[in-house]
Amino acid sequence: MAPSTWCFIFGLIPNAAKAADEKEEVLRTQVAIIGAGPAGMFLAHLLRAEGIEAVVIERQTRDYVEGRVRAGVLEQITVSMMEALGLSARMRREGLVHNGINIAVEGEPFRIDFAALTGGSTVMVYGQQEVMRDLFDAAGPRGIDIVWQAEKVTPHDITGDRPFVTWQKDGVETRLDCDFIAGCDGYHGVSRGAMPSSVLKTFERVYPFGWLGLLADVPPADEELVYAKHSRGFALASMRSPTRSRYYIQCSLDEKLEDWPDDRFWDEACLRLGPTVAAKVTRGPSFEKSIAPLRSSVCEPMRHGRLFLAGDAAHIVPPTGAKGLNLAVSDVTMLAEALVAYYRTNSAHALDGYSARALARVWKAERFSWWYTSLTHLFADMDDFSRRIQAAELDYIRTSPVAQRSLAENYVGLPLS
Repeated sequence: MAPSTWCFIFGLIPNAAKAADEKEEVLRTQVAIIGAGPAGMFLAHLLRAEGIEAVVIERQTRDYVEGRVRAGVLEQITVSMMEALGLSARMRREGLVHNGINIAVEGEPFRIDFAALTGGSTVMVYGQQEVMRDLFDAAGPRGIDIVWQAEKVTPHDITGDRPFVTWQKDGVETRLDCDFIAGCDGYHGVSRGAMPSSVLKTFERVYPFGWLGLLADVPPADEELVYAKHSRGFALASMRSPTRSRYYIQCSLDEKLEDWPDDRFWDEACLRLGPTVAAKVTRGPSFEKSIAPLRSSVCEPMRHGRLFLAGDAAHIVPPTGAKGLNLAVSDVTMLAEALVAYYRTNSAHALDGYSARALARVWKAERFSWWYTSLTHLFADMDDFSRRIQAAELDYIRTSPVAQRSLAENYVGLPLS
């Protein structure tokens, strides 16, 4: 984008803007991106690499967005995207390549070997906070415009030929004219709400439990993640680095953090993980605890007029299958391909197919996350028959290479269609 386009915001060329006392400015770009989370920032980098103008509009500060504690497992498609965008140097230095996971059933662990089962595919443990830092650090040098702390962000005329986005910042009303709007502002953002209820249909499954998570500066219990199914509920031993660990236990939604001092949490986590894993757990003081509810949600369609939804604005997955950030990347990869095709060939064919193409992969990820959650968690309404079925399926996975291969290929990430 030419510097003069942003003169009013940055004060570069005062005479090119409307008078300041009007407190209003009209700007122009090709793609307006609402939201500076993973979906919005990956899309901005993808479009910039293709010479397509975009502006990212975010209501929070960079520190807030970057500081949100989120997922830490990257699929192969996300790792490859970081490399293709030239953002992988720190990830390759600090990230942890995992060739598999462990599943502990009533204290007895067994391993799923991703690399052997999928022909070499792996996952990377590298926190979302680190991914966002890399995306933000590279944005300025690459000329990616981000408007921080934008208030009252609103998309307009999404079914017309001239959509635009308005917001307020420092008492100034700004209007951004564009060709398309990418709604990447999460489940509670304005983009999803801009789609009329007569068009948008939401499919949802709310789980009757949450995850109580603890973050501590202690070495991980294992070099790979350990998922535990126990009669007292689910547990997970994971990590952020060789010296920082993240543990979770299934809990009721009415639990209070103050009722879970560190000692009680460590005792419960070790019980559910089982003696083999517990023997390797290093206990230490937590510096962050939280309770996260679990739900599955999908909005259809992911496009209305010139508004396209991506990432959490379109779908939510429970964290069991580590799909949230990765689905955002696959969404915007498809959306970027469609936008590039439009600007290169003036054909809207790929844009018209974006929603169906993205949803095909979204629903497969939703299926896997739902299945894996159902397989490893305790449900209050489970009868003896349901418990036996759950146990039988886990035993089938433990003994069947075919079943393990299906789990592995879904965990490392299905290919883009």
